[in-house]
Amino acid sequence: MDFMHVKAQLEERKREIEERLMANGKFGLNRGFASDTSSGELSQYDNHPADSGTELYEREKDIALLGHLREELSDIDYSLNQIAQGTYGICEVTGQRISEERLGALPTARTIAEASPNQRIARDRPVEEEVVGKMEEDYGRSDTEPDYNEQNAYEQVASFNQTSMTYDGSSLMDNQDGVGYVEEFEPFVSTDMNGYTGADNVRFERNEHYDRYMDTQDQIEASTEKTPD
Repeated sequence: MDFMHVKAQLEERKREIEERLMANGKFGLNRGFASDTSSGELSQYDNHPADSGTELYEREKDIALLGHLREELSDIDYSLNQIAQGTYGICEVTGQRISEERLGALPTARTIAEASPNQRIARDRPVEEEVVGKMEEDYGRSDTEPDYNEQNAYEQVASFNQTSMTYDGSSLMDNQDGVGYVEEFEPFVSTDMNGYTGADNVRFERNEHYDRYMDTQDQIEASTEKTPD
């Protein structure tokens, strides 16, 4: 099998990587790893911690990019050496011929797809699923709490606080869905971008919060009428 086209492809990619490493000075990592020398500063003493954090992030990113390029360059050199020795395209595990389709997609492949060491499929689940599952268990199977609302979210977040961050009268947080405002009418009362300019410009949204509020007022009026003077 003729691998001249593959050899030309590998040599071209090798030149690209070498030129890139030379052009940017290996991502500036040849200046050392100290934060002040890498950022060009004489001292980090008067820098804001956020600026230092940004420098650290960029530094770590450059290290990762350099590592990827060096690994790719090493794989290319290995494949070119295989071509020179006449062993290119032979699986190092099974001894079978690697398909042209695989070599076309991955010229540095050393094994057939079935024998590749990168066969593991991650089965790890996000840690957030445990919290979400508990939310569904706590709030999705109850007649009194049929939906997950902002109060439930607050309670979940507040449970991680080491000290209480609430105070009396901070809000009307209660067990009613959609209520987590300073005033009960806030979920259905709105104004335009100019704010309150008079009672005539206040809009009432006919939503579930409005209906609940009006039902509550009707109940209050009905109980007042039944109460003897």
